[in-house]
Parts: sequence; C-alpha cells; structure tokens
Amino acid sequence: MPSTVKSPNSNAAWEELTSGIQPDPIQLDNIKAQLDLVLLALEALAGIGSEAMLRTAAELNLADVVADRVSLWRLRQSSPLRKGQGRKRLDVDEARSLVLIACRLANQHQELIRRAVGLLEQLAEQNREPHQAALLGDYLDNFSNAYQERMEDGENTPPDQLTHLALKLLIDLLFYSAPNGSRRLWMALLDRTGVAPVHPSKPEL
Repeated sequence: MPSTVKSPNSNAAWEELTSGIQPDPIQLDNIKAQLDLVLLALEALAGIGSEAMLRTAAELNLADVVADRVSLWRLRQSSPLRKGQGRKRLDVDEARSLVLIACRLANQHQELIRRAVGLLEQLAEQNREPHQAALLGDYLDNFSNAYQERMEDGENTPPDQLTHLALKLLIDLLFYSAPNGSRRLWMALLDRTGVAPVHPSKPEL
C-alpha cells in the first residue's frame, strides 16, 4: 500500500528517501539504533526534548507517525541498544520520518552545532581536551549521562568510548544540518545496514 506519510513541507525530501535501496526488517535494527543516537546527540547538545520533536513532526505533517509522547517513546525505545528494547519494530516509513525530524532539528540548531565543532577543532589544534570548553564539556556530560541511563550497556561502557562516540556524532550533525542533510543521513544509515548495531566502542555513524 502506498505510504501516506508525505506532505507539501517534506515531499521533496521524502521522495529522495524513498528512491534507491530499501532496507529490510533485519537491516532496520541497525538503522533504528543509529537514529536514536543521532537524536540523543541533539538532545545533549541543544537541550531538545520530546516537545520539540513532536512540534517538528507536526511542522513536517508527520504527526500521523509521531503523534504524541508515547508514540515517540516507542519509536526511540525500538533501538536494540536500549534498556527494555524490542517493544516495537520500526518500519521503513517510521525510520524515514525520524530522519526528516532529526535533520530539521539539526538545521534549526546549525549555528550551535557549528560553534561546537569549531571549538572542537580549535582545542584539537591546541592539544587540549574537549571538556576544557564549557559548551563541549556540557555536551559530553549530557550525552554520557543519558547513554548510561538509557542504554543496556551504558553502565559498563568506558568513558573514553562514550566521548569518542559523542564527538563523532557531533561532527556528523554538522553534515546532517545542511539543506541536503536528510539524504546524507539516510545514505549513511543504508551504507551501514547489514552490520551489527552500533556500539560506542565501534561507532558506525
């Protein structure tokens, strides 16, 4: 049955995501893990919560997929990395919807993302640790705390691996905040289908 999850606001981007390779249900396990981590990075950096995600879904006319806090929680909870995961399977249209939502949010916070990445580059040139910049320190702390609280292996993951994953996701967010960010993210997700779900020791995004 043809998808009804399209709108004037998101139609062009949606069409880009429906062309080419389509993931199968097994590959979607990896996709939903990666999408949850992208959203987690946005939360940690910009303080984005469920209300902002639901508002963005409404702006994109995707409220039929992400209708309320419960439906959003179920989509996020479908990640195989999550504690108590497996309560809902993520279908392809739901994955596409989360891609559009994540990239719209990244675009809305592009200035903040650019500032954070710029600080990261500056500190690297000076051989200084990212935590020495307040913005990056807060981001890394927020990301680590949320990961440890929500993910099955969170409490057993070494801090340096979480830092590595968080910084990798931060750099990726810069690309996803661009006008063609949704296609970039979707292609990155498809490129990594068929491999094991992402893990902080082996970040795939």
